[in-house]
Amino acid sequence: MIDAPALPPPAVVAPAPREVSFGLVAGSAPAGTRRVIARVGERVLGDRPLRGPRFSLRVELPRSEVAVRVTAVTAAGRRSSTVVSHVVGLPSVAAPRAAAARLHAGLGRSVRALTRAFSGTSGVYVEDLASGYGAAWNAQARFPAASTLKLAIAVAVLRAEPRKPAARSETASLLHAMLVRSDNEAANTLIARIGGSGRVEELLRTLDLRDSLMYGGYEVEEVRRPAARAPIPIRVDSQPRFGVGKYTSAWDLARLARAIYLAAAGRGPLPQLGVTRAEARHLLWLLAHVGDGAKLGRFLGSSATLLHKAGWLATARHDNGLVVWNGGVFVAAVLTWKAGGVGPAADVLAGRVTQTARDVFRELG
Repeated sequence: MIDAPALPPPAVVAPAPREVSFGLVAGSAPAGTRRVIARVGERVLGDRPLRGPRFSLRVELPRSEVAVRVTAVTAAGRRSSTVVSHVVGLPSVAAPRAAAARLHAGLGRSVRALTRAFSGTSGVYVEDLASGYGAAWNAQARFPAASTLKLAIAVAVLRAEPRKPAARSETASLLHAMLVRSDNEAANTLIARIGGSGRVEELLRTLDLRDSLMYGGYEVEEVRRPAARAPIPIRVDSQPRFGVGKYTSAWDLARLARAIYLAAAGRGPLPQLGVTRAEARHLLWLLAHVGDGAKLGRFLGSSATLLHKAGWLATARHDNGLVVWNGGVFVAAVLTWKAGGVGPAADVLAGRVTQTARDVFRELG
């Protein structure tokens, strides 16, 4: 008796490795497939009948890095599987979308009260990406940028790449080092590879981020291994006085993070500049691995996933990114500065801003 040939594995196009996913499981199944099952570990996320060669399931992935197993099952019970590893699951309710920004007066008052209690200078921008409601304080003031503009370097690098960097490639390793470890030498290498910091400047101007300046590379230190509403106010209320160098604003950083998020669904300005959906989802995957959760994520715990890039100097502490929770997603940028040095109070401010914003957006439903 001749054994039947092995059933070919399903070809999975979504999710993809080293990317975030909002729960789409899609691809094509081998001939004879009658069911497609999606699992994480022993947990079945979706089990659908199949009549043609292609499948598309919407499932809720765990909010963590997981391996998704997709199994094809024939009428005779034969099975084959494909496993997609290194996927950061995000809730489907947080799938990229955007609304016109508008001021939430109550949140605005809360943000202002929080910034008044901080002894230094701060800039804040926060916006729910589904409703558009948000608030700001001193959002257009320029602060020393520190490492926050490494996010702009990453976008410029991906813009120059034809596709998502391959796993274990030099570009992938450098991006990981620059964003996750905030390595200055990796940042400088990437700047050189794209032709200098002028390429990052060009990107910033194209995105109309006029309150940000790249100003060369980074110093490499010796390492020891609805109805119409009032707009969200974008202005300068208090300008830190610092010397020359890289600078940015809460407004610019928040728009950059929002642009990356929208690009994950092929929306916003970045796809027209050459950043693909896969590249944007890969960049968000990298940001999900950034540590330093004591700023924007300080009071959120495991209730939210933080996709962010922080930066700090002796006189400045910043954090900027996206807060993904079970009710959706919002962008938050909190920049702080104090001439005599800024301490943990800056981190507490960032945490209180996101905690307050999440509570307000939760009430909006």
